[in-house]
Order: sequence, then structure tokens, then C-alpha cells
Amino acid sequence: MSFQVAYVPIGVGTFHLESAQDQFEKSIAMLKGLNADCTVPEKMLLTINDLDAYLDTLNPDLIVLQNITFANAAYASEVLKRFACPIVLWTLREPVIDGTRLRLNSLTGAYSAGNAITAFRGEGKFEYIFGAPGEAEVDREVGAAIRAAKVKYDLRRLKMISIGHTPQGFGFGRALDAEMMSTFGTTLDSIEARELINKAKGYTEEELADELAEARKTIVGLEAIPENNVVNFARLYKAYKSYVGENHIGALCSRCWPDFFTEFGTPVCSVLSLLNANGVSASCESDAYGALSMFIGSDLTSRSCFFGDPVSMNEKEGTITFWHCGMAACDLARKDTGAQVGVHPNRKIGPVMDFGCEACEHVTIFRVGRKPDGSFRFFIAEGSALDKPKQFNGTSVVVKTVESAKDVVYGTVKGGWEPHFVVVYGQVANELEKLGNMLGVEVCKF
Repeated sequence: MSFQVAYVPIGVGTFHLESAQDQFEKSIAMLKGLNADCTVPEKMLLTINDLDAYLDTLNPDLIVLQNITFANAAYASEVLKRFACPIVLWTLREPVIDGTRLRLNSLTGAYSAGNAITAFRGEGKFEYIFGAPGEAEVDREVGAAIRAAKVKYDLRRLKMISIGHTPQGFGFGRALDAEMMSTFGTTLDSIEARELINKAKGYTEEELADELAEARKTIVGLEAIPENNVVNFARLYKAYKSYVGENHIGALCSRCWPDFFTEFGTPVCSVLSLLNANGVSASCESDAYGALSMFIGSDLTSRSCFFGDPVSMNEKEGTITFWHCGMAACDLARKDTGAQVGVHPNRKIGPVMDFGCEACEHVTIFRVGRKPDGSFRFFIAEGSALDKPKQFNGTSVVVKTVESAKDVVYGTVKGGWEPHFVVVYGQVANELEKLGNMLGVEVCKF
């Protein structure tokens, strides 16, 4: 079944139906503008029988429950007993205040609906918006809820793969398949890194023509890397790309050091870079929740995400530098340098990516975190990616945070957050907060 947003306008026929009809038509136009496939009823649902007949046709992933007029709690309860999907409760603004009759009384109906939702699901387990169709805040909030619900839908269909185990001391990225499935709906499989290394070793140079052509077209400076390493990189890329395609993988986390240096002689960093640029979210150091964070960010923006460590803070500038050894997506590179290649900063073996990332007016720092008790939480902070050159060997991005950079660093260190974060190229904090609420995950905004 495809993703379904369902508009459920409830009310009774004793209010001013001309005003209600006008709001009904405008609401449909707004919702269709946000989601062209939004399911809407042919008429306002002014009786329980009308509501039941419409609900029989639905298989929703998000319900926009609107009090088109006042409706008692029986209407919302009918929805709640049938469906467990997220709900946006939408109250209409009273269209006319002129000392005469109350046209809609939508707000009182919202209290009845909110009370029923809380009785069924618990406090705060729904999104809420007040306003008329077409108002900027209404459009923004309902749109964000639709986008968040679409990510929730996509997570349930996501198949992830963990390639190898986390290195010693990096257990924060290790995931259990049952936990991943129960909270996010995502399937997590695993294989050993040696399986793909052995697969890579089996390719002849003649079989690598497409991978080498893509790399030479995308990566700047590959001719400076020893040819043997370039060919071995292409072997790895073909092995990863083939496995991803054959097994319908949407995101992966991969072991990197020391195996790919000691057992294969060539790093996997640039392989992950190309995968990210081609729409497959890929983290290193086998950080499964890092890869999940990347998938969520990319799903919201249709862009690659940066994955890395916070390595430097400038309190006066209000910035945090995020860096990693060299696996940032090629399409994030500064336009004046392109996706330059180099050698690993510690191992001195290439190819790895070696560039600064492009500027962006609005970015969102994000992490799916796992607390010591096993529960999950979202880290969310907003900022902008500055127009800065490469800060260190490897790949880097400098983010000026909206909140104090010092408060972000101190708060995340003292709060026990993992050392890997994702920089999402887009302003998606609202969507991420709503997604956290829909998943029942604690949201921590900085």
C-alpha cells in the first residue's frame, strides 16, 4: 500500500453549514497542495454513520482530524478505535465574530477530541494546530507533520545492513535488530566485512570499467593515488554497490578500520562517499544509529547528509566543526574545489575524500541516540554551514549554531551523547521533532 494521508472533517449539522462548507473546500485545496494524493471525503462527515462509511475506505498513515464544526468525543473515539497511526488535530478559526451566532464552534470540539485522544493514547500523543486553511503557520505545521509521517512510513520499509562489527570502544553504534524493528519498524541485517572483501577480490579489472569511470568523473585528483589502490577501491565499490542493489538495501553502516587497511590494503571511505552521493545512506565505524540518522535526514531533504565527529569549537565565532576521516558524500563538496581525494590522515593510504563541505544557510544537526537504559532519544539543533575551506585532512563542515555553541558542546558531552552526529542540509527541526513524537522517542532540542 502507498503512503496515505487521510482528511477526516467531523462535525454536526446544527451549525452554520455555509461557513463549514467554505472551510471544507479550502482545507481540501490546502491539503492537496501539501500532498497531492491526500484522501478526502466527498462531503463533510456530519454524522457517525457518514464517518463510519468513510473510515471503511481508509488505510491511513496519517490522519488530519479536523473539527469542521463542533463534534462530541464519539467522533474522535470512532477514529481512535480503528487506527493507531499518527493524528494531527486541526481546529478551525471562527470565521466571523459579529455578536450573532457561533458559526463553527470548532475549538470546543477540539477539546472533546483532544480529551478522547489522550484517553486512548496518553498525554501529548498527537500533533495540534489552530487556524484557518491557508494561514502560513497552519500550512507549515500540517506540512511538517505530513513529511514526518512519510519518514515514519519509509522507516517501516527500510532494510539496513550492518557490515562488520563496531571497533573496540565504539559500541555506542551497535544495534540490536529487535530494538531497531520495534521502535523504528526498520529491518536490520548483518554480514561480516570479510564477505564483501572476498567478493571484491574476485573482480577482474575488466569488470570494473563502470565503477572506475564513475569515480574518475566524480572524484578530483584520483590520478595522484597509486593505481593499485584505485583499482582495489573500484573493486570494493562494485562489491558494495552490487550487494546493496541485489538485497534492496536503503542504508548501511560499515566497519572501516583496521580491517580494510590491514586485510585489503585500501580504505572503504570513498566507497561510502559514492554510496551516499547515490542515495544510499552509509556511515562508517559500523554506527547503525548514525546510518539511521543519515537516512532520516536524507529522506526529509532528498540530499546527502554529512556524518562525523564534533572535533573543534570556536566560542567567539559560535561554531562547531564536524569532521571525519574521509567519507563525506561527493555532492557535499565545495564547488570551488570539487570532491578532492587524498590519503587517510592516520594510515596514509588512499583513496579517501579530502575536502571542505559547501555552505548552506539552514542545516540541522541530528542524532538518533540510545540511552543507557535502552530507550531512544533525538538530538536536534539548528544552524548554518559556513563558507569555510577544509579544516583538517579528511572531510569537514563548520556549523554556526543558532543556540550557543558552548552550550551545545557542554550539554551533549555532559548529557552522554554519542560522538557521531549528522549534519542535515536543510531546515527540518520541526519535522524531526514531530517524527520523534510519532515514534514515541524523547526529543532533545538544543
